[in-house]
Amino acid sequence: MHLSRRRQLSGFALALAGLPLLTLLLNGVNDALSLEGEVLLYLLAVVLIAVIGGVAVAVVSAVAGALLINYFFVEPRHTLDVAHADQAVSLIVFVVVAAIVSGTVELAGRRAYAAQQARDEAETLATLAGADLDAHETLRGVLRRARETLGMESVTLKARDRATGEWADVEQAGWGPAGEPAPVRFDVAMGAHLRLVGCGPELFAEDQRVLRAFAAAAQTAFDGRRLAERANQARSLADIDRQRTALLAAVGHDLRTPLAGIKASVSTLRQTDVQWSADEREQLLATIEESADRLHGVVGNLLDASRLQAGALTVQAVPVSLDEMVSAAVLALPGAVGRVRVDVPEALPFVWADPGLLERVLVNLLDNGLRYGSSGGSVEVRAFAGVGHAKLEVVDHGPGVSAEQRERLFEPFQRLDDRGNDGVGLGLSVARGFVEAMGGAMVADQTPGGGLTMRVRLPLAEARDTPVRSPQVSP
Repeated sequence: MHLSRRRQLSGFALALAGLPLLTLLLNGVNDALSLEGEVLLYLLAVVLIAVIGGVAVAVVSAVAGALLINYFFVEPRHTLDVAHADQAVSLIVFVVVAAIVSGTVELAGRRAYAAQQARDEAETLATLAGADLDAHETLRGVLRRARETLGMESVTLKARDRATGEWADVEQAGWGPAGEPAPVRFDVAMGAHLRLVGCGPELFAEDQRVLRAFAAAAQTAFDGRRLAERANQARSLADIDRQRTALLAAVGHDLRTPLAGIKASVSTLRQTDVQWSADEREQLLATIEESADRLHGVVGNLLDASRLQAGALTVQAVPVSLDEMVSAAVLALPGAVGRVRVDVPEALPFVWADPGLLERVLVNLLDNGLRYGSSGGSVEVRAFAGVGHAKLEVVDHGPGVSAEQRERLFEPFQRLDDRGNDGVGLGLSVARGFVEAMGGAMVADQTPGGGLTMRVRLPLAEARDTPVRSPQVSP
């Protein structure tokens, strides 16, 4: 057992204070105790000193105790002479027994310490060798445990730059004290490009195996971090590639279709060898207008999605009236008038939202409900106030969406089936992004009796202690 200097000094202090105090106590009781009893009490004191300060301090204390017994309690008193041979033998036996007992106490302490160290080492090695190290131990966690187990002030993993050859800190646990930096106690090389460096007190020989285990664990954690970073990069590239492929496929179809309608209608109107009636010309012009509106919506959603992805969306929230915003959205969506039933009370408190963004949200929700709802059916819009927020629902009675697929509705370029031929699958993604940017939330739910209900929650303007102003509605 390696005792610290502090414990050794504590043992000396106990000897300096305890032995004189015991002498004064025994001297006060005069002849109440025999010499044997006094020797046993000094032996007890020496054992206590051995427990605290170790065998070296205890042997010195035993010699000092023998001198005190001889001087104060052995005839002739107050001298170092011994009148009887058996008393001299008693003093010698006292020193020998005290030394043996002190050595036995320290040996027991050493074995207990070694056993505890062995248990700690076994637990550490078992943990470091566990199969779940990569999943549950980060590199910083490995270095922190190495620092705590080995008693270091700091443990650092260094990596060599393959281009410059210079060493740089990858991760560190702990720090050195102010002033003089702690000396480097170990510098373990792990291949040509990694080193584990520890600063602090000197290590013992039995710590080397644990140190090698920590070095191996640090290398494993470092390799795991690099693999995780590469996997994240590969995942990001795969997502980008998937979205690019979906975008190209969607745009290739959803831009071509309205463009083909416009081209066919214009080419038909330009024919000089055919006389078109007024109704036929009106239908062709309506086709051009409808296709142009559809193109405008597709391009608008693409631009909105790019703004959301780039984080360039600017929200200018003001108090707005939901009933006016719903009316504006119905008028802005071709074919929505007459097919949307609105149940939004005029007395509903104002919500805190960006008028332009909120109108785009409502247009996309209404467009989705009309397109994917029951053929020729209507869409219901209703709203009501809650505590600190207002809730708006857009309800259709179409085939609906399964619970497993509802969250996928909000993924970019996601269309769950071929029920619609228009749109690039961005409407609901853009709508949710706008709602969340305004401090709200959006979820998809099942309509009782069949269909899909889009639920939107927006904060009330009055809940923000903001002066109510006239609502601003985008043109």
